[in-house]
Amino acid sequence: MINLGFIGFGLIGASIAKALKANKPGKYGICVYDYHKDENPSLNKAVADGCIDSLRKDFNDLFSCRAVFLCAPALKNIPYLSQLKEEAEKRKTELPLLSDVGSVKGNIVKAAEELGLGERFIGGHPMAGSEKTGYENAGEKLLENAYYILTPAAGSSENDLDFLKELVTDTGALPVVLDCDTHDRVTAAISHVPHIVAMELVNLVQDAGDDTELMKLLAAGGFKDITRIASSSPDMWQSILLSNREQILDTLDRFQDALVRIEAAMISNDGKYIYRNFDRAGDFRSRIPDNRGMLKKNYRFYVDIEDKAGAIAEIAGLLHQGGISIKNIGIIHNRDYEDGVLRVEFYSPEDEEKAALLLENNKYIVHRT
Repeated sequence: MINLGFIGFGLIGASIAKALKANKPGKYGICVYDYHKDENPSLNKAVADGCIDSLRKDFNDLFSCRAVFLCAPALKNIPYLSQLKEEAEKRKTELPLLSDVGSVKGNIVKAAEELGLGERFIGGHPMAGSEKTGYENAGEKLLENAYYILTPAAGSSENDLDFLKELVTDTGALPVVLDCDTHDRVTAAISHVPHIVAMELVNLVQDAGDDTELMKLLAAGGFKDITRIASSSPDMWQSILLSNREQILDTLDRFQDALVRIEAAMISNDGKYIYRNFDRAGDFRSRIPDNRGMLKKNYRFYVDIEDKAGAIAEIAGLLHQGGISIKNIGIIHNRDYEDGVLRVEFYSPEDEEKAALLLENNKYIVHRT
């Protein structure tokens, strides 16, 4: 059995463990360091569920593991590197392979190299997540078919990299190897700055003065979709923005330049520029693969229903009978970007497809996204 250590056992760490337990039973043992002073109900539940094989209060128990995953908040993982190094030197023992699961890689990879731990560190970033946190919301399918980026530090071995590639594959995720600077540059553009834009758009509406309540009433449909990611954890995003500061600032500069250009086109009535930009964007977006990326996908469709009492209850009842869990359901009043009256959201693409077929078989018109 291959023993794996975890420091932090929330959504991502526990989802890695659950996936390995489900996909490769008996292959991996899970040891979790419990830094809590008091009893932790979530960790106790994970032990009772069989997800954790060994719960330890002693930091040193992690040294017998093949690899240790740092799954604490991003800015707390770097101090753990120093602690692990100090403990290893005290014990005069070799460190296990170290990895992490943060969405910024440059700072922790460089910290490992500066501490002389480059040979023992390979950064990791599972490109999956949820608006929910903690062990209770972890799932064995969370990483399935999601990209899992690996960023080796200088001096790390091919043998360790191959081990992590195999482990990532065992979770159901897809391993991709990048250098840390490329990773941070790419994630700044496709995730970090979009989150900033979404947050500021929501605050722009919130600060609209006399029009705030009217905007809130009408801000459904497309606005809610493009700003959904603004609901992410403030603690997490504070850490991400401060950790990937240079790359995000560079991307923000380029985005602001683009806004200045579109503003100038509007001032000068340059319709060709405006048309060309929307055409370019639409063409590029249509060529983006429809698979798991950094921004969590919504699994939803829209349904035509009659305006009568019990119409929503009928659909909810059908889906309940079909054993399908609904994440959210509600009438859409602003349908600028959608067909259908009723929006139904699900937790997985499998539930979305199963529900669509069930409703279509019951003569409902379903508009898939």
